[in-house]
Amino acid sequence: MPEESKKPVIEIDNLKVHFHVREGIVKAVDGVSLSLMPGEVLGVVGESGSGKSITVRALMQLLPKSGKIADGRILFNGDAGKVTDIAKLDRQSREMRALRGGRIGMIFQEPMTALSPVHTIGHQVMTPILLHSQGGKREAGKRAREVLDMVRLPRIDEMMRSYPHQLSGGMRQRAMIAIALACRPQVLIADEPTTALDVTTEAQILDLLKELKAELGMSIIFITHNFGVVADIADRVSVMYLGNVVETGRTEDIFYDPQHPYTKALLNSIPRLGAAKQHRLNTIPGMIPDPFNLPGGCVFHPRCGLASHEDCRRIYPPITRIDDQRTARCHVVAEAIKARNLETGSAV
Repeated sequence: MPEESKKPVIEIDNLKVHFHVREGIVKAVDGVSLSLMPGEVLGVVGESGSGKSITVRALMQLLPKSGKIADGRILFNGDAGKVTDIAKLDRQSREMRALRGGRIGMIFQEPMTALSPVHTIGHQVMTPILLHSQGGKREAGKRAREVLDMVRLPRIDEMMRSYPHQLSGGMRQRAMIAIALACRPQVLIADEPTTALDVTTEAQILDLLKELKAELGMSIIFITHNFGVVADIADRVSVMYLGNVVETGRTEDIFYDPQHPYTKALLNSIPRLGAAKQHRLNTIPGMIPDPFNLPGGCVFHPRCGLASHEDCRRIYPPITRIDDQRTARCHVVAEAIKARNLETGSAV
């Protein structure tokens, strides 16, 4: 593999996003680091409020007015080898607008709120093509029809004239995907694109995204709270809790050999087929801390059954490298890796 292809397409380093509200400062994203490799699907999972959507909205410079990137880098490695730090760009700058919708596409969570109710599907698919290419309306219309066909929507001419309220939920989501893919982006961000869909339509959308990834060779960041979806589509997984990534690894390692206590607790709380009818679902004890009164040390330690280590309550855990593909942010994991390395005589 050439050296160029080994470089991440997206590299987020120590990203911090703060919201200034009346009660104080909310650290919605507090030191997130993750990378997206060429041609891979990175699944980002976690409970509601963990910072998943805010992380990708910062990547797209689509934060609400009260939200600001306080620190960190968001490096985008373009096709021509140009590296752009998105965190330093103004959201209205020409360079950012060229990336947003051009090199980086995004599928939003709820099509009915993301799509314009007063414009036809054809108009909405053509708009990014006209913004990011030199062609006229005829070329944009031709390209829009090609993209609508690519996402397997029927009766293309009728679809071009249709409005969002005339489509089913699955068809609206396909239209959203068509808009995101209109300019053949290098990176596609999917922010919980199947949440409001029934399981049959969800499976069809996931199959479609896998086909399009293979066909277009793009990289995908897939945001979800559903581990079943992650197992189906992701190559690697980053698990987030309270504004940070607590574990990253290959999908099979996350499922069959989780290291962080939070990852283990999430997987343990998934209902199992064939379990006894009277079996109570496992839950994660405690509550997510108040964002204005975060605990010291590891933010998960009040809910963690392994937090007997004094450092858990005093020191924010650094990232520990488990192997060449896996990292975790946990004192207990760090101690286990240190003991293993001492036993085997390998370098930390």
